[in-house]
Amino acid sequence: AQLEESGGGSAPPGGPLSLSCVASKYIYDHYCLAWFRPAPGNEREGLVTLRITRGILYIDDPLKGRFTVFQENGKNTLYLQMDNLTPEDTDMYYCAAKQTSPCSDTTQFDVWGQGTQVTISS
Repeated sequence: AQLEESGGGSAPPGGPLSLSCVASKYIYDHYCLAWFRPAPGNEREGLVTLRITRGILYIDDPLKGRFTVFQENGKNTLYLQMDNLTPEDTDMYYCAAKQTSPCSDTTQFDVWGQGTQVTISS
């Protein structure tokens, strides 16, 4: 697999959860990477985008201060750190990649992981 997510599961409201995305080395080093989750209308909402060499290039405004991304270059791994979770954060979360620019644009992602489920409940 070119992208593989893990780390989903259950957490209580207010808690943290961290998701991982392991990418192939070429994709990790050269592609624009992102995290998505479904939005109303069956589209996927871009949460954050980044390039490994440049850092975060886009983050959805409502998530600022709660979600952030860390990278572990030796393992070609991207982490989505989610804090202060609410039941509204319950969803499938997807790691994605694209070659096209600009990376700050959440469209045209064409490489996808299988997704990992996050459930927030008490």
